[in-house]
Amino acid sequence: MMTDPIADMLTRIRNAVRVERPVVEMPLSKVKRGLAEVLKREGYIWDWEELDELPAKQLRLHLKYGPNGEVVIRHIKRVSKPGRRIYSGATALRPVLNGLGISIISTSHGVVSDREARQRNLGGEVLCELW
Repeated sequence: MMTDPIADMLTRIRNAVRVERPVVEMPLSKVKRGLAEVLKREGYIWDWEELDELPAKQLRLHLKYGPNGEVVIRHIKRVSKPGRRIYSGATALRPVLNGLGISIISTSHGVVSDREARQRNLGGEVLCELW
């Protein structure tokens, strides 16, 4: 039984990047779809797609690498966990690595990056950080 599907998604991405796989697949959910969309908008992955497979739908991420095979996602960390939720207001959100990385926030208006949350004055649960 999986108690934290978001941590499972981040671990799958981390493992796939370490062995330089072009794609990674995982079970689909609305939050994972939102995470994938933020990763695409911020330039950490090329694209994502939903696969209608049995017994459950799958989410496929097309990972991004540099021209010489450099990794784009160097570090990915779960911040808010099932045992300890971390919430942050819009004014308390600080840039990750002075703006070189991002935090992904689950807000009442969907899953957004920390830049978008500060811009739209939204707070919420800090899901993860990456750079």
